[in-house]
Amino acid sequence: MKLSGNTIVITGGSAGIGLAFAERFLRAGNTVIICGRREQALAEAKERFPELITRVSDLDVEAERIALFDWVTTTYPDVNVLVNNAGIQQRFHVLRSDAKTNWSEFNREITTNIEAPFHLAMLFAPYFAKQSAAAILNVTSGLAFTPFAIAPIYSATKAALHSFTMSLRHQLSDTSVEVIEIAPPAVNTDLGGAGLHTHGEPLNDFADGIFEGLEAGQLEVGYGTSVSRMRMSRDDIDRYTDEMYQSTKHMFEQ
Repeated sequence: MKLSGNTIVITGGSAGIGLAFAERFLRAGNTVIICGRREQALAEAKERFPELITRVSDLDVEAERIALFDWVTTTYPDVNVLVNNAGIQQRFHVLRSDAKTNWSEFNREITTNIEAPFHLAMLFAPYFAKQSAAAILNVTSGLAFTPFAIAPIYSATKAALHSFTMSLRHQLSDTSVEVIEIAPPAVNTDLGGAGLHTHGEPLNDFADGIFEGLEAGQLEVGYGTSVSRMRMSRDDIDRYTDEMYQSTKHMFEQ
């Protein structure tokens, strides 16, 4: 994709990976719109980067996704890039979870990680196909390829988004719309809760590496350990997944 002269919408853009991407897109000469649930977080992002355009949107709500699309395409008709970045990660053991009374919390992970990006991509794709150059960037995860057993819903939702991205790329292959998958490894952000990813890749190093991949024209962009995991054989996936689980299952042992 071209890295300058775009009008870009980034979901979950007020912090973490989304904000790091927003910063780099601004620096490259783009108009950048970030959206998220938390008005205060968006205000703090704008304080850091005054050029940002912000929009409060709860993307778990169908009507708000449609309202976001209508607002963006009306107010910024040159919009040509969507970055589906917003995501939730929960770590749990199925034998120690209360799915009878607490299902809404688990379902929110499915809604945020699957329903919202699927719907937004389907809303924006026909609009983008009328542009001379456009792109949809879906942020999946290395866990789309090697599931993290203690984050089972997250891993499954990212696998679903990976599959959807592949299908979308084929369907839009005869249009001006590039479909790009970004598959992060563990990155030092607050995904899932503060302190859970301090062992991960430094955020700025990761974001710089992803932008190098975008500049090189890659349609599937990984970084660090996720690069090899995106192309692992099934036997290697089984081994890697088991090793990850064995090293973390103590989290659920009392």
